[in-house]
Amino acid sequence: MSEVAFYAPMKAPNHPRPSGDRQLARLFARALRTAGYSVTPAAQLRSWDGGGDQQRQTAIAARGERIAEALVRRWRRQPPAAWFTYHLYHKAPDWIGPRVCRELAIPYIAAEVSIADKQRDGEWRMGYAASLEAVSAAAALICLNPGDREALLRYRPASVLHLMAPFCDAPSPNEPDSRRAGRTPRLIVVAMMRAGDKLESYRQLAGALQRIRELDWELTVVGDGSQRAGVGQLLVPCAERVRYLGCVDSAEMQRALAGSDLCIWPAHNEALGMALLEAQMCGVPVVAGRSPGVAAIVEHGHTGLLTEPGDVGAFAAAVRELLDDPARRRAMGHAAEHRSRALHGIDAAAHRLREILHQCQRRKAG
Repeated sequence: MSEVAFYAPMKAPNHPRPSGDRQLARLFARALRTAGYSVTPAAQLRSWDGGGDQQRQTAIAARGERIAEALVRRWRRQPPAAWFTYHLYHKAPDWIGPRVCRELAIPYIAAEVSIADKQRDGEWRMGYAASLEAVSAAAALICLNPGDREALLRYRPASVLHLMAPFCDAPSPNEPDSRRAGRTPRLIVVAMMRAGDKLESYRQLAGALQRIRELDWELTVVGDGSQRAGVGQLLVPCAERVRYLGCVDSAEMQRALAGSDLCIWPAHNEALGMALLEAQMCGVPVVAGRSPGVAAIVEHGHTGLLTEPGDVGAFAAAVRELLDDPARRRAMGHAAEHRSRALHGIDAAAHRLREILHQCQRRKAG
């Protein structure tokens, strides 16, 4: 079994704080194992610097250099077949993988990569330069968001860039739930409560719910974070209809989704929206704001409805449309479950990763 060195500079798979980033790191490692590779955690160094502190960045880079030297010594006689880095950008560059791959002459593969040219001379210029070096050295760059692939075409040819469908674990198939018929429709939101884009999505959500107050619905909110009080304040006008679950484990998440009728999320500046994919896996249709990443998961008119980003009125109208049409809502839920399991499961991801790694290994052999 071929060995793949795995590294997530933003947040390691075993990081104690849950997030979409940690979830995807775990999913990529699992998909590689499903593809038949032995996955070795290469390093635990978290290279993220959120404040633009160049002294801190210099210290992190030095630690990365020392880790790279140690790994080269360790693997000199029997190197892994490839190195795989998940998620790097100027705030969380990979200070380790490119050097290890250069010294050991093994393919460097990276998924979820972005380059922000405005940081060329900015506070994260060290991370920008390191990320550009990683992109230049990569044998393959994997994009889950079609928009990321288009952006990376400025730096590498199309032959190096591989578009891959977002993916997640498929839960056990849902049992028919007769209780859904004739009861109050249950809406669900799954999102962390952080400042910035997440809080803006909650603000838009609250505005949309205000526009459909006369309809019969209940809302379950799954998630927590530093802006919990702010989210609660935004949803005060409908507080009697809202139930907060906080952060939950995967089993409880699946139960909450399986008991819901519609997943709603404005998805302001959302890169992917993995929670929307999880909802569809559980047979729940989606109403969300349209972005390239979300559109790669939700098929408008078939597994849910997508509205223009920031258009609260259109978002509210889409939610109203599906609340008023239970038959269509259920049909979309069935379509969402079927499509997501076929196109976005671990097996499909493993097959795609196997193709990409085999291509890299053939190029190396040639």
